[in-house]
Amino acid sequence: MALLIIGLVLWWGAHLLKRLAPGLRGALGETPGKGIVAAVLLLALVLMIAGYRQAEITDVWFPPLWAWHLNNLLMLIAIALLGMGHSKGRTRSWFRHPMLMAVATWGVAHLAVNGDLASVVLFGGMLAWAVVEMLVINATSPAWVRPEPGPAKGDLRLALITIAAFVLIVAVHWGVFGVKPFPG
Repeated sequence: MALLIIGLVLWWGAHLLKRLAPGLRGALGETPGKGIVAAVLLLALVLMIAGYRQAEITDVWFPPLWAWHLNNLLMLIAIALLGMGHSKGRTRSWFRHPMLMAVATWGVAHLAVNGDLASVVLFGGMLAWAVVEMLVINATSPAWVRPEPGPAKGDLRLALITIAAFVLIVAVHWGVFGVKPFPG
């Protein structure tokens, strides 16, 4: 569990550094600063994954069967939000922070179906980070220029990519990790 927590702390710190300590990041220089942050984020991911996989299973709560369906619906939404951040369609102008909203939705989805302590720490920690990150960005950069909506074909492309990504994620969860995303 220690690796998981250290990974979360590094993830939070690396992401919040730009907003909360811009002078420190600026002192590192543009390119070296980005490289250091990227390396810390990669290390954070490795530590979170390793810590999660090594953590003892300590049940905190027992998810109901219907939560699997909620998880799958929320994951479709999370994937669409993640893609919306890069979309060229009309939906790209709907939200200021679609990618952070995707992480928050992902966290809620996974908390709905995982009741063990390591899952609560990982998915709850990432959910909390996404919410805090949105609040910090809004506080430090309150002005936001809504992007112009693009053509509807961009939204169709986003929908197709969302479905394909969802199928791929289900296949990886089932085939690689042995986690069945559907009840039964």
